Amino acid sequence: MSVQTVYPTVEKAGIKIAVLSPATVEKIKKAMTRFPKPLSAVLPALHACYEQFGYLDEPMYEAIAEILGVTRAEVAEAATFYTLFPKQPVGKNLVMVCKNISCALRGADNLVSYLEKKLNTKVGETTADGKFTIWKVECLGSCGTAPMMQVNDEFHENLTRAKVDALLEKLSK
Repeated sequence: MSVQTVYPTVEKAGIKIAVLSPATVEKIKKAMTRFPKPLSAVLPALHACYEQFGYLDEPMYEAIAEILGVTRAEVAEAATFYTLFPKQPVGKNLVMVCKNISCALRGADNLVSYLEKKLNTKVGETTADGKFTIWKVECLGSCGTAPMMQVNDEFHENLTRAKVDALLEKLSK
């Protein structure tokens, strides 16, 4: 799958490298001081890039690898293991609906259909205005409050259509 790069890159030896902000580079270097080995700072570095861009891709892996002094493959392995890091640009609000057994039994599929209809988009796609992307994801770890979804960094639990409507209205502003 080809990923669209929507930020500045530089090319070194034929490899595209993301241009990270000075704040992101500083976060990565600070993370390196907390661990005995640079490879241990990969996850904080991925979070720093995710905070800057809202997703991760190959040029970012190269940038992180260059700063940490590890291989691009080591960075990519960590990034691709954590499925909650988007690997392409997503909407302003990433709506992740849990599809695991508890949520499925309590109506997650109906919730997804309702979201698709309300937002006029399909799972894996972004609304035309760029405000929402819908994903179905494996367990979000909140089985006791199913059905639930995560929007950006916040959990929304015991969902009903009324709660979804209120949330979408709040996020649409």
